[in-house]
Amino acid sequence: MGSPPVILDIAIRLAAVLVAFLTLPLIVGQMEHKVMAHMQGRLGPMYAGGFHGWAQLIADGVKFVQKEEIVPDAADKRIFRLAPVMALLPYLLILLVIPLGPDGLVAQGLDIGLFFVLAVMGLGVVAVLMAAWSSGSKYSLLGGLRAAAQLLGYELPLVLSAASVAMAAGTLSLNGIVVAWRPWWILWQLPALVIFFVAGLAELRRPPFDAPIADSELVFGYMTEYTGLRFAFFLLAEYVGIVVISALTAVLFLGGWKGPFDDAHLGWAWMLLKTMAVAFVIIWLRVAYPRLREDQIQKLCWLGLVPLALAQLVLTAVVRVV
Repeated sequence: MGSPPVILDIAIRLAAVLVAFLTLPLIVGQMEHKVMAHMQGRLGPMYAGGFHGWAQLIADGVKFVQKEEIVPDAADKRIFRLAPVMALLPYLLILLVIPLGPDGLVAQGLDIGLFFVLAVMGLGVVAVLMAAWSSGSKYSLLGGLRAAAQLLGYELPLVLSAASVAMAAGTLSLNGIVVAWRPWWILWQLPALVIFFVAGLAELRRPPFDAPIADSELVFGYMTEYTGLRFAFFLLAEYVGIVVISALTAVLFLGGWKGPFDDAHLGWAWMLLKTMAVAFVIIWLRVAYPRLREDQIQKLCWLGLVPLALAQLVLTAVVRVV
């Protein structure tokens, strides 16, 4: 008698995650169009569909559907076609464990949720290397090697900054971290917040960390040979990544579903508001800062973020013991 309700509950949770996976990145993409249009005085994104260019994202989708799907003769065709799917898969799995609100408002709560998220996020480098190697292009290969070096390097400060919050909360559960979070943690864990956010930008290859796809040097890096919907899948993976990094930043450092008022029913609204606020900052940085050189990216990681993350981890350990 108990099985049908359990199965129905699981189905509803999975459907909700799928809806979020398909809609939130599109909202972020639309927001990027509008924010960049206002900041840079772009007129084009404000015309599609009439009022404030509301149909710009639809127009982009129609454009990608109409483009011809081309697979280079020198490509490993099976790996080439599989790479865009691999770019999307890790973020879909991560969305399963990110809590949207209290009282179990999550698809699958895990006691080791943070460990799961960090482990799955590391799979992103696999998709990049698949696309780079299988394309049969020197530009793609160079972009893939840049991306691999960047992703592997910035994994360390990302993990160390997340470990600082987990140590402060005394749990690896994302739900548990939000429950243990206190407003004064914003100051105590501020260095970890900055490190996690910057490392997350580098993991997404977003400006100013977009050297792996630098158009002035590598055409478009590991995505050079992709067209049509496969190229659109890589763009969708980027926007899903923005949602994931923004949501994780909100959960780990900004209190997740907690707001200024003790109202559990509005927890999901606070979580979405914080996620979109962080996403806005990511978009703003794309407009505001120029691309870093490859040597500057590596120097920032190994000489800047890693020592600072280790110092923050030691500080957290001392505060916990004292």
